[in-house]
Amino acid sequence: MSSTPSAPISSGKGWIFVAVGLGTFMSALDTSIVNTILPLITRALGSPLVSTQWVVTTYLLVVSGFLLAFGRLGDLGGHKRLCLLGFAAFASGSALCALAGSVWGLVTSRALQALGAALLFANGPAILTRNFPPAQRGRILGLQATMTYLGLTLGPSLGGWLASAFGWRAVFSLNVPLGVAALVLGWRVIPADIPARRGEGFDAPGAALFIVGLVALLLGLNRGSAWGWGSAAVIGLILAAMALLALFVLWERRAASPLLDLGLFRRRLFSAALASAVMNYICTYTITFFLPFYLIQGRGLDSAQAGMILTAQPLVMALIAPISGALSDRIGSRLLATLGMLVLMVGLLALSRLGGKTPLPVVTALLVVTGLGIGLFTSPNTSTLMGAAPRQRQGVTAGILATARNTGMVLGVGLAGAIYNTLLAHQPPQAATLAAVPMVYGIGAVIALLAALTSAVRGDEAIEPSTTP
Repeated sequence: MSSTPSAPISSGKGWIFVAVGLGTFMSALDTSIVNTILPLITRALGSPLVSTQWVVTTYLLVVSGFLLAFGRLGDLGGHKRLCLLGFAAFASGSALCALAGSVWGLVTSRALQALGAALLFANGPAILTRNFPPAQRGRILGLQATMTYLGLTLGPSLGGWLASAFGWRAVFSLNVPLGVAALVLGWRVIPADIPARRGEGFDAPGAALFIVGLVALLLGLNRGSAWGWGSAAVIGLILAAMALLALFVLWERRAASPLLDLGLFRRRLFSAALASAVMNYICTYTITFFLPFYLIQGRGLDSAQAGMILTAQPLVMALIAPISGALSDRIGSRLLATLGMLVLMVGLLALSRLGGKTPLPVVTALLVVTGLGIGLFTSPNTSTLMGAAPRQRQGVTAGILATARNTGMVLGVGLAGAIYNTLLAHQPPQAATLAAVPMVYGIGAVIALLAALTSAVRGDEAIEPSTTP
């Protein structure tokens, strides 16, 4: 292992990060900001909540379904081109959202916005990995993670202020100048990349199988609590998804230019880092989804008080991610990623002991612990995953990582939601919430331990000496 300090990031390359990071921040901000204004949208458009929820669900499904295809298109045709298209689509979709006159017009506009986000998620990390040397990869991906966490942190408070001061349409209008600025900056500073070698084509049948299969799976998991886990719709969606994704794997094994190079998964470093990432996101989103219920329904706090407490975790994540990323450039990522999941496990175990009279400063302190664990893990593990893939597969790898994040989110929310709704059927809300705490976070702690073990046995990547860019 090398202990050579990382070279400073040059100003030219720094502007590349600013362009990509602005897209990351904008997408993360929109993810968290819209959830806070759903009640306002429901009231303003006169739509039932069951319809308004599709504003969020459609965004998730479209982003997740197209990540892999857009990453592969970036590998084939150039990541800069698709990233710029992502900025344009996101800004255009945001403008249409702000102008929507009905809930279904808003849902349609959110789909366009989601296509833009998928283009950015699938090509942004590939641009950073291609333009920064391996000795700076952890640091730059850590800074990108910070942009994500800042967007998630600012979203609820900023969304609430904009909606109360200017109306819910202002929340979407905010993305338009941000998207245009990122588009202009990206066009000027991101270097054109060399497309894949000739002879490789885009695997349209594989892309169709993957998109339909993954959307069916995520829709079934996402709506399981609302429709009933034993309902014909949910069971049918999950069975159809399993069949389509199995067909996808069979097709990819025979395709001349596969959408997904299955050989990536034969690399233990890649597979283990990906499995750890999925488990990390499951744990993260059990906290993000369920702790507001504990604070508001279990403890009787209002949304403002709960929001202040919940801010602790993403703030710590934003502070730690670039530090752990830079450190992984020097000492490798396995120790940091494993330690991060162990810290997260300890935090989840402590959260599982929360009761109806736990002091609120203790709750905040535990969120600091979980934020520390997630921040320690994310940047080094992302650097490992991107570094384990060949240069001509960077877009697909970024798509795989983003798909892992969304899948982990749906599984984490589904797990916590299933436990909570099961108890809610037999107990009043406050009692059900407090009874669900040890189950949700106890299971989360077990998953975090499995992620730590997976990270520990994956092996070490080569640590390359720093070079001045």
